[in-house]
Amino acid sequence: MNKSSKVEKKLHHNMGKAIADYNMIESGDRVMVCLSGGKDSFTLLKILHSMQIKSNTKFEIFAFTLDQSQPGWDDGALRAWLEARDIPYEILKRDTYSVVIDKVPAGKTYCSLCSRLRRGNIYSYAEEHGYTKVALGHHRDDLIESLLMSIFYNGTVSSMPPKLLTDNKKHVVIRPMVYCLESDIIEFSDEQKFPIIPCNLCGAQENLARKRIKRLIAELAAENPKIPSNMLHALSSVKPSQLMDKTLWDFEAFEEAAL
Repeated sequence: MNKSSKVEKKLHHNMGKAIADYNMIESGDRVMVCLSGGKDSFTLLKILHSMQIKSNTKFEIFAFTLDQSQPGWDDGALRAWLEARDIPYEILKRDTYSVVIDKVPAGKTYCSLCSRLRRGNIYSYAEEHGYTKVALGHHRDDLIESLLMSIFYNGTVSSMPPKLLTDNKKHVVIRPMVYCLESDIIEFSDEQKFPIIPCNLCGAQENLARKRIKRLIAELAAENPKIPSNMLHALSSVKPSQLMDKTLWDFEAFEEAAL
């Protein structure tokens, strides 16, 4: 396989642009890459590792994997992949799977609780070991799907920021793949033959709302291919004066200003 394939160059360019646009990684950073075992996080780690080798900006990367005790979990190939590339890592075992199965009623989605428990373990580990950045593998499609999910199901306008300071001010979370298309990630993952570890928890629930949103965007994009990129652009082109949020605009002051 050509190590500098067209899709790899595209992913490298898009990640480099996002990192530069949002000042995600600085010299001396210790970046903890959350490696779930899926295509997105493998792609993130592979490209970041390449950047680390080639970049003049000196930073560390460390791969962190949380073993949530899902049935059938096998990280042997993942360990071999990391060791073959001399990427430092740790696989931490925490049985959050049983907690999710016990707490979530039958027929309800597991993702919310599963994510909260995983996030708690990630942040605790990053704090204990002094990592300055926590890197997640969310991509462009995740951002635009989250935007519609928020509007349709939560009644808010929000998504996933490329760079986030957590509420407790202790962690900076970065998403270097915010400009990357999921289709490119899939192609690259197939090229690289990453040792994917399937998620048996989420995969068992075929009617998740996110999958419906994904289909909706795909249907709209089939009619107008610019729709996904327009949605991403909308996240960085907000016009508060054209919205209804009273915390962003003092509507009561209009009449006083007119007098």
